Amino acid sequence: MSTHDNLPKADGNKENKTETLEVNAEVENVENKVPEAQEDSTNETPAQTEISSTDQEKTKEEASTVVNPQITDAVENQEKPKDESQDLGVASSNSEKGDQIQDQMDEAVAEHSEDESTIERHSIEKKDYHAMSKEELVKELRDLVKNEKIQVIREHVDEIKTEFNQKFNEEEEQKKEEFLAEGGDVIDFYYSTPLKKEFNSVYFDYKEKRNAYYQNLKKDLQENLKRRLELIEELKGLLNVDENINTTYNHFKSIQERWRNAGAIPRDKYNTVWNTYHHHTENFYDFLHLNREFRDLDFKHNLDQKLKIIERATELAQETDVNRAFRELQQLHKMWKEDLGPVEKEYREPIWQKFSLLTKQIHENRQNYFKDLDKIYEQNLEVKKEIITKIVSVAQDQPKNHSGWQQKIKEIEALREEFFKAGKVPSNVNEQIWSEFKTAVRNFNHSKNDFYKSLKKDQFENLNKKMELIQIAESNKDSDDFNVVTPLMKKIQSDWKKIGHVPRKDSDKIWKRFKEACNSYFDRLHAERDEANKEEIVALENKQAHIAQLKELKLSGEPETDLKTIKDNIALWKTLGRVPYKSKNIDNDYNKLLDGLFEQLNLSRKESELIKYENKLNTLSNQTDDRALRNEQNFIRKKIEEVHGEIRQLENNLQFFKHAKDDNPMVLDVQKNIAKHRENLEVWKEKLKKIKQL
Repeated sequence: MSTHDNLPKADGNKENKTETLEVNAEVENVENKVPEAQEDSTNETPAQTEISSTDQEKTKEEASTVVNPQITDAVENQEKPKDESQDLGVASSNSEKGDQIQDQMDEAVAEHSEDESTIERHSIEKKDYHAMSKEELVKELRDLVKNEKIQVIREHVDEIKTEFNQKFNEEEEQKKEEFLAEGGDVIDFYYSTPLKKEFNSVYFDYKEKRNAYYQNLKKDLQENLKRRLELIEELKGLLNVDENINTTYNHFKSIQERWRNAGAIPRDKYNTVWNTYHHHTENFYDFLHLNREFRDLDFKHNLDQKLKIIERATELAQETDVNRAFRELQQLHKMWKEDLGPVEKEYREPIWQKFSLLTKQIHENRQNYFKDLDKIYEQNLEVKKEIITKIVSVAQDQPKNHSGWQQKIKEIEALREEFFKAGKVPSNVNEQIWSEFKTAVRNFNHSKNDFYKSLKKDQFENLNKKMELIQIAESNKDSDDFNVVTPLMKKIQSDWKKIGHVPRKDSDKIWKRFKEACNSYFDRLHAERDEANKEEIVALENKQAHIAQLKELKLSGEPETDLKTIKDNIALWKTLGRVPYKSKNIDNDYNKLLDGLFEQLNLSRKESELIKYENKLNTLSNQTDDRALRNEQNFIRKKIEEVHGEIRQLENNLQFFKHAKDDNPMVLDVQKNIAKHRENLEVWKEKLKKIKQL
């Protein structure tokens, strides 16, 4: 019978006719030599009965078509798209490569020694680690180490480690570029974060727990080997005992049961031990042929169990989790080959063909799964290409100021996050797409660093300018000359705002010095003004009382006496002091009362205006600085110019009426306006003369 091409070949000793499967294999070389069987199995010549010869022929065929976990693992690794993080061009040290090899060796040991673990491993959720942040990766690693079996999380831990290192290395590279752009020496560069230290700590715990587990496992493998060799010796002895056949058969079944439960042994001993056991099992069947009742009973038991295996394989062919189905299929083949003996000749070919067809279907399901996965990876590839194009486009438009670059940095960071969340791509373009992404981001960073490097000179100049302002502020913070220093302090505050950025390391320090100096001065100024405000409130109350008295004033009718009374009131008003700024309109109220009194005296407008103006001049002269007087003087000059202009305009208008009669109403109105403006002009000129005398 020919073997099936769809089933991987066993990789046992090709010179051995049975080409047996290495299921309970251990990758690591075990130094302790296993004692050879007392009798060389290849030299024994079993009786060539019908059962044994047929079984041997069937054994060779089944052994060559059974799924070998080692070979299928290798096939799986070839068929399954590589983890993207392993193809990103991130260099790993020799120690890291050594860790990876050791991890794979240890995983092989665990996988072949614990059937339950092999299946349970695929019940652990395989998350999209590529899309996780560094913080999320650390949490995920911690949860795995804490909650899952240490021997079944290697693939998850490897992916998490690769993704974390990839993200950290990119961040480290960016920090290095910034460090060098600021003039640092590459020898002095060192970068680490608390999160990186936390990750290393959790990963160290994982390594410690894993190493402890596999050390214990090595001991168990040696114990299992010793136990199996003892069972072989016990099996050989069945042919030499003188006892009832029923007792011998029950003894044989007991050995079979204990053999199935004996556990895994070192890989390099597996072929020899299993071939020896199988050989002596066949010898026993030859011996058992003498009693067909027990042989038929055993054939029936084996047929029932193999039919159950076929039933389970049928269910696995419908399983949606193809990886889990594939793993369990390996266990079914192991049971078929190692745990169960032959069946009646008429059933051997049909049940094996059915099991082989189901095996082929499970393989095809798995292949189709990865084909669909490749389509998803291709879609992810297109998304990542588009993101890289956007990064290149954003990097081409280079801003001219700090705020513009900050906006660009946010855009690039958002695109980076999209790239990492886009998922995995086909392994054959993984390195290329990662290289294009890094190049696009690196080019942007170079342009950004060049811009900020060019700003350094300006920043140092700005630092010098602000230091000069600090010297002014600190030199005047204790001054009592508030009239002079207050506008100076306000000016340097305004100048500070107009000066650009300074080096980041100096920014907070110099701002603190400048603010403390300014606050110290203005705190004193406000305290001084609070004291002055008390006097202003008293002055306001006195002026309000004075206005109330003036409202009750009755003139005598004697112009000279009444004029003197009014002037005395004005003189008294001048002595009452300055009122709060918000109450300055009290002077207008006072002037209105004076206007009413002057009207009663029949004084000319010019005389009354000048008398009142003296009161205003007194108020202006009491200001803390001379700006108010200067502003008043400029105002009067402007009014004089305006009146001159209005007079010239009115005189020009009269030219249109040069042929009109003198009693023309329009002419008379213009002449009246000219006379009024000339009178106002005289008043303004007198006011200017008085203010100049101060």
